[in-house]
Amino acid sequence: MNLLNIILFAQGASQSGAKGGMQWQSIVFLLLIIVIFYFFMIRPQSKKNKEIQKFRESLRKGDKVVTIGGIHGKIIEIDGNIVVIEVEGGGKLKVEKSAIAQNVNEIGTSTTK
Repeated sequence: MNLLNIILFAQGASQSGAKGGMQWQSIVFLLLIIVIFYFFMIRPQSKKNKEIQKFRESLRKGDKVVTIGGIHGKIIEIDGNIVVIEVEGGGKLKVEKSAIAQNVNEIGTSTTK
């Protein structure tokens, strides 16, 4: 009877050890998924946001731009986050800097940001 108790106790201890190993594997797998998610989703998005912010800070008076809505114009005034653009026909529009999608070069090509 004593030998049977030792065998059953040893078997129960090995099974609980296997459960602990499974828990570590699950934690490592979860951490691996988080790391992959960071490098493929979060990091590129934050990098893109920094580039867009840099583009908007580099806007200057006289730049030809296109807004998100597709309006083409020339910057005539910048006041903080508000930009006044002149459109064809002499009309002036006030837009947020965040509404400017691209800067159009003098030669007619555009750079999307």
